[in-house]
Amino acid sequence: HDECGVFGIYSRQDNVAKHTYWGLYALQHRGQESAGIAVTDGSWMDVSRGMGLVNEVFRHQLPDLPGQYIAIGHVRYSTTGSSALMNTQPLKVKYSGGHISLAHNGNLTNAGRLRNQMEEEGSIFQTSIDSEVIVNLIARSRKATLEEKVMESLSKIEGAYCLVVMTEEKLIGVRDPNGLRPLCIGKLGSGGYVISSESCALDTVDAEFIRDIEPGEMVVIDDKGIESYSFGEKNCEALCIFEYIYFARPDSVLEGINV
Repeated sequence: HDECGVFGIYSRQDNVAKHTYWGLYALQHRGQESAGIAVTDGSWMDVSRGMGLVNEVFRHQLPDLPGQYIAIGHVRYSTTGSSALMNTQPLKVKYSGGHISLAHNGNLTNAGRLRNQMEEEGSIFQTSIDSEVIVNLIARSRKATLEEKVMESLSKIEGAYCLVVMTEEKLIGVRDPNGLRPLCIGKLGSGGYVISSESCALDTVDAEFIRDIEPGEMVVIDDKGIESYSFGEKNCEALCIFEYIYFARPDSVLEGINV
């Protein structure tokens, strides 16, 4: 119980909810406890989540907004927090800057301390998962831009994390400074971009593998393309060896090595 799968897509031409469904279907091996998809049309954000496999949760309907062009998804095994509907992801919150959705693969080692500190300062938590700590840090940040808010939040957390974050205008992918969990970028024929825990999900939506997101890198995707930011101190790159021998699908490529 130490793995999850995350998927994100930014495309003006494709059905982003359906692509996310197939992306999560390809990542089903990384989490069979719950699944969720969040979408946005640029002004509103909708999320659909449930307990069970991807095809069970979305058996009847995918989240649907006219003109939706960004989506993120998550399949979960519980690492922190109980196995309950309230702990399913993606998380969606409204804050002063608009709406934000987040999906997380990993485990924060200082989540308890940060959570206690924020609760003492008046923050309210709706779940028992460490991912909500990250959402609260972003929402509480006084920095001017979203990128600065996220990077300030990342400076406060410790442990293993790969994140996909969605606002009404941007898709963000983040990988922790040690690169403990995998995360890669692909490009669709339509010109859109995909972020995924494993390259096998890119194949499912006919996206071309571009590269792995580097340890300590944050990528931001919007209508202008991709921007890359570095954060944190890269002490030692340390992709978990269990990715190669247990977690990842055999047809995935991690750090240039075929599983």
